[in-house]
Amino acid sequence: MKKQIVNIAAVLIVLIISGSNGFAQDLHFSQYFNSPLTTNPANTGFIPDGNYRLGINFRDQWASIPVPYRTMSAFGDFQLLRDRLTYGWVGLGGAILRDVAGSGNLSSTKAYASIAYHQLLGESSLLSLGFNVGTANKRVDITKLTFGDQWNGKFFDSKVPTAEPITSSSTNYFDLQVGMNYAYFPTENIYMNAGFSVQHVNTPRETFYNGNNVVPRRYIGFLNASIKVSDMVIINPGAYYAQQAGAHEIVGGLNAAYNLSGDGAKQVYGGVYYRAGDAAAFLVGYQLNSIKLMFSYDVTTSTLAASNSRRGAYEISLIYSGLYSNRTFNNAKKSTICPSF
Repeated sequence: MKKQIVNIAAVLIVLIISGSNGFAQDLHFSQYFNSPLTTNPANTGFIPDGNYRLGINFRDQWASIPVPYRTMSAFGDFQLLRDRLTYGWVGLGGAILRDVAGSGNLSSTKAYASIAYHQLLGESSLLSLGFNVGTANKRVDITKLTFGDQWNGKFFDSKVPTAEPITSSSTNYFDLQVGMNYAYFPTENIYMNAGFSVQHVNTPRETFYNGNNVVPRRYIGFLNASIKVSDMVIINPGAYYAQQAGAHEIVGGLNAAYNLSGDGAKQVYGGVYYRAGDAAAFLVGYQLNSIKLMFSYDVTTSTLAASNSRRGAYEISLIYSGLYSNRTFNNAKKSTICPSF
């Protein structure tokens, strides 16, 4: 059995690495698996080792160059009707996302509410469908920007009026995402999950000018697995792909959990991921009961390394997941579908 598990892990890792080519920068977390609701709304209430969870993420990128890029998010979701639906349940949740970048403090603030339905298909698989709706605001401090017509031959003079046709320093829009997941868990030691989502389905209008610029749809796919090699080690390979308006991002790698306490109450994590054409991310983490803290650091591998000395970004995630006190479910498979210690 152990040989079968190791073979499955090897195949997944080869598929992940062989698919890693080409990349274009976009809003992202290297720890995409720790930002489930921003990755796919079908993840709402899809909690393999719990019934509810709360999480925060923080990413500080390119701190070694004059204008860093910071992204923050907070989310929460929980399961409903698990004691009433024999072969499924409903997930409800919400997420807040904010990022700030550039010398003009270009900021984006988004808030979403999401819902998903999860249906067991027999004893070893699960299908999930979900969507979220929200509002987004993008803002820029025009007073901190300079334009080509403000160049006086020696320096940019911000006191000189610009003819740049900016009509507003803030824009708001309604946003919509949809997604689906499929999970397969043939034994207590093997779990695999694949998902696909579409963000900005309604292609909302977003511009500071008197124009008709829209946010193009963003397509996201991922493949994750959790494989219990022994009572001491669980490995978690994964791959992520995103495409938007000709730009794309591919991430692949794995992390492993080591059982420190024998009962799984204390675990330590280590892993490495590669974002094709951009950076390698090294991850460490620690879990104590229901609280998991992870830290990752991106080492730049692209040509930008000459400017930032390979200091790409650091990222922190903190997630708390728990179980309802009275878990009287109609189907025992619904209590947990992921390998655990």
